[in-house]
Amino acid sequence: MKKVGTVPARRMNFAAKSRRAGLAYVSPLTVVVLVFFVVPILLVFYMSGTDWKLLGGNKGWNFPENYADVLDNRMFWPAVGFTVKYTVIATVLLIGLGLGLALLVQESSRWKGLLRTAILLPAATGLASASLLFYALYSPQVGPLKGALSKIGVASILGSPDGALWATVFLILWRYVGFYMLLLLVGLQGIGTELYEAARVDGAKTLSIFTHITLPLLRPALALSTIMCVTGSLLAFDQFYILTKGGPDGSTMTVVQLVYNLAFESKRSLGMAAALSVVALLALIVVNIVQLRALRGGDDEA
Repeated sequence: MKKVGTVPARRMNFAAKSRRAGLAYVSPLTVVVLVFFVVPILLVFYMSGTDWKLLGGNKGWNFPENYADVLDNRMFWPAVGFTVKYTVIATVLLIGLGLGLALLVQESSRWKGLLRTAILLPAATGLASASLLFYALYSPQVGPLKGALSKIGVASILGSPDGALWATVFLILWRYVGFYMLLLLVGLQGIGTELYEAARVDGAKTLSIFTHITLPLLRPALALSTIMCVTGSLLAFDQFYILTKGGPDGSTMTVVQLVYNLAFESKRSLGMAAALSVVALLALIVVNIVQLRALRGGDDEA
């Protein structure tokens, strides 16, 4: 009877030791998440309801004045409109070009390694470094394009709203298209070749194969790429701050850049900046939920 009774006890001791070992492994990451993510988010929510000046400190609770001031700010809705416009353009071009390059690299056999390396190489450059590089490229004083620009009567690419937008989009395409190509290439390589062979035997054309086999089976990779691209575009800051400083005349001011402007330049109000950060966070959560529901709905239908 003692032997039979000791077995459950040993199992309970083993389970307890396993739980303690699991907690020991997880605890460092838990501390990091709490210190660097949860606590700052809670602090931002608290600051958004206070009159917290950059140099004067916390002057007390003033909720919901910061939110009302943010919504009444003359740059708020233009910044929202420009951010949405930029997000749509960047997402469509990055996903479209990334998919096209992934198909090209997958089909190519002789130059596959060279193509993959050449397209991925810009992804090793930091966004700030790439922005400084393109700032010098676009410079009307020292840039290599100054001669060509002067011939067509353009003083500066970054001097007009449309020019500044598309110049920045070109930078983002150069920097990130290789990364999205890699994500989509992994998805393409996960599709079995026997499906394509069976479709060709049945007489399916290239376009039909792409729309009925490639795209449906590539949905997880497309979903991941779309969510990452939309999130990154909505939070755009470095490239516009370095290239345009939000100009000309605030035409390229993004929401995140407006947060920086409220905190350190125009208002110097950390409370207003925190309120706008909360609004941006909530909007980002809603956008991601909508994307996940739409993509999950497509999976259910499939």
